[in-house]
Amino acid sequence: MSENLVIGIVKDAITTGLMVAAPILITSIVIGLIISIFQATTQIQEQTLTFVPKLIAIALIGLLTGSWMLHQLVQFTERIFEIISNIV
Repeated sequence: MSENLVIGIVKDAITTGLMVAAPILITSIVIGLIISIFQATTQIQEQTLTFVPKLIAIALIGLLTGSWMLHQLVQFTERIFEIISNIV
């Protein structure tokens, strides 16, 4: 197992992880920013106000992009299995 192969696998794993996590993370950040701006303008300082909208938005994004996320993870797993079979 060469050093370049290991670096390639780690790079692929990080890229896949970021791609799969990005829709949920970006949605959470955008919703949090919008609610923070709303709280700052109205001076409502309720800490639990951000929880429910974020939860609903993340669930919706999870439902919409869940099959794409699963497809990306399955492709990564297939690539890893292919690399393993070529090593032996």
